[in-house]
Amino acid sequence: MKRTAFACVVFALLSYAAAQWLTLDFKTWTAEGARRMEIAARPLPAPPVDMEGPGVEARTLAQLLSDEGAVTIVDFMYTRCVTVCAALGTAFQQMQSAIASHERASSRSSRVRLLSITFDPEHDDPGVLAAYATRLQADPRIWRFARVVDSAKAGVGPRLLDHYQVTVIPDGLGGFEHNAALLVVDPTGRLVRVFDYSDLDTALAFARALADRGAV
Repeated sequence: MKRTAFACVVFALLSYAAAQWLTLDFKTWTAEGARRMEIAARPLPAPPVDMEGPGVEARTLAQLLSDEGAVTIVDFMYTRCVTVCAALGTAFQQMQSAIASHERASSRSSRVRLLSITFDPEHDDPGVLAAYATRLQADPRIWRFARVVDSAKAGVGPRLLDHYQVTVIPDGLGGFEHNAALLVVDPTGRLVRVFDYSDLDTALAFARALADRGAV
């Protein structure tokens, strides 16, 4: 009887310790929540990946994210998508409008920019991205589009997606199923926060605050 009681106590203590560790001291109960807290505590540098796009000369992702000293809100998409990417496109259109309005009202640059990265670089070449940007009425001064250069080389594309924990699965119909989020990157190219794509107002407010103080 005593052994059974002792075993139950040990099991309860081990379960408590495991739950405490898995939930970051009971602060989160989901893997995505834990990931976001980890990024907030330890910003994630951009991987050494070469990018290109309409109006974007080939350069590393870190250079692309830091070349204007701006805070960048990043999403991952592909131009043939008619579901999640359409919602992301609408969200970015709204943020672009808000950024432009803020700049006009303040008579100065807000130092917040938008970047859409395609995970379908074989189809989405710079010409296709340029046409897509035109359809969305993207202002290249605020909102840019890019793809990985030589994405098939040594699995560069998949490594980029894995780095930012973007899940992309072929849907069997020529398209993809994928997750979506708004990634806020600081002026040095580090990922500092992740927001749901429906939380565009919060993401933009955070990006503006970050830009105003220059760094995290």
